[in-house]
Amino acid sequence: MSSNWFETWFDSPYYHLLYQNRDDKEAEFFLNNLFQKIPLPEHSCVADIPCGKGRHALYLYEKGFDVTGLDLSPESIKQASGFANERLHFYEHDMRKPYTKKKFEAIFNLFTSIGYFEDDADNLNVLKSFNSSLKKNGILVIDFFNTTKVCNELKLSDEIKRDTVTFKISKYIENNRIIKYIDVYDDGKVHHFREMVQLLNRVDFEQLLAEAGFVILNLFGNYALDSFDEQKSERLIIKAQKII
Repeated sequence: MSSNWFETWFDSPYYHLLYQNRDDKEAEFFLNNLFQKIPLPEHSCVADIPCGKGRHALYLYEKGFDVTGLDLSPESIKQASGFANERLHFYEHDMRKPYTKKKFEAIFNLFTSIGYFEDDADNLNVLKSFNSSLKKNGILVIDFFNTTKVCNELKLSDEIKRDTVTFKISKYIENNRIIKYIDVYDDGKVHHFREMVQLLNRVDFEQLLAEAGFVILNLFGNYALDSFDEQKSERLIIKAQKII
């Protein structure tokens, strides 16, 4: 088994089964609102990193952009590649390393897709790699959960059924991270997985982004792009610009 939990879990069919009910209409609502704040010209080159199975990347393509989706998971890229065409491309890639084949006007890092790493320095590595892949004055959008609200409302255990598969989930906080253990009961067998996300807050992102060569332009607190409230907001959505 890989020492990196995300390489194992994100490439598992159980990951996609557990999260199959993610709302595509919510994603479209978010991105439609976002493009009112980021007026990108048609056919701009943009990236969705990590792209998962490509649902956000596909919508970006439908908005008229030239889209590159990058993800570490071979299974996700395999599924996403079914959407590929001349303006929609998918490749396996570790976002901690610079992507050198193309420069982008904007990069989208959506649905809490940073803070996965054992080594805190890898968060900065990700942001530096994004910076190197952006054109001058390029835009970075990060969609993360609001740490304060998540901690205040943390549900310690849950059980979810998907057809004949049962997921038993337990969560706790340790070393400034939310640790989630996922036991999957399927056809008489039990499979064990783990998720781990660092509790990055607004100040953490301000420091990391400044060090990586970005300035924050806006903070939003939900997919309607209302102002961010540390206590009440569901999300911490950051629009930042490359300055170095």
